Amino acid sequence: MRIFESLLQVRADRGGGFFLLLDPDRTSTDKILTLAEAAEEAEVDALLVGTSLMTTSHFQKTVKAVKERTSLPVIIFPGTHSQISPYADAILFTSLISGRNPNYLIDEQVKGAPLVKEFRIEPIATGYMLIDSGGYSSVQYISHSMPIPSAKNDIACAHALAAQYLGMHAIFMEAGSGARNSVPSSMIEAVRNYINLPIIIGGGIRQPSEVEEKINAGASFVVVGHHFENNHDLSMLHEFTDAAHPLATVTI
Repeated sequence: MRIFESLLQVRADRGGGFFLLLDPDRTSTDKILTLAEAAEEAEVDALLVGTSLMTTSHFQKTVKAVKERTSLPVIIFPGTHSQISPYADAILFTSLISGRNPNYLIDEQVKGAPLVKEFRIEPIATGYMLIDSGGYSSVQYISHSMPIPSAKNDIACAHALAAQYLGMHAIFMEAGSGARNSVPSSMIEAVRNYINLPIIIGGGIRQPSEVEEKINAGASFVVVGHHFENNHDLSMLHEFTDAAHPLATVTI
């Protein structure tokens, strides 16, 4: 079974899914490996690896080390085509559909596609939507694109539907790493009721209760990364995954 199909099955069985984002540009390899081991113990469903701006040279080494240290699916969440690794299982093959910068709509994808084919990693076609978080995010700065206003559910729905009609496999609605505010649950619910694609939600999520809220609103998967990068207490990771797995935590 392909990676994304297996994750959708996990989502169906557990009522939702939880991804941990590892950023090799902001976190040491040793800390990333510690996070990866804790993620497996806490029953995280998959590891995302990527960053907005790669300023270090150890991306490939980090992906390889993570893959060797854990049995969890390792999925690239790339900022550019340079963040494609043969050691990964899959890649979120994203197009920044909320922006109008052709570099992130199609140019990076054209540069990266031959590498994805050569490395034989699974592409997960993903419509990436940047949602306003009340601050100026790294993604917004790097991509030179305006986020969708957090109160404009109709605009978010229209973009998500366009992604569905273009044949994409998933929607990723992102507030940005370390965002002040997460993607509003009202927007998640509106998009969930408008399209038939799995929805991934990330950015600005700091509590298990927020994970539960996003899942209840219609998110298929929730992503958290920044919260755990500098957090030495990883015991709460289990609470985050439990919140994303409502069916798996029900007792009779």
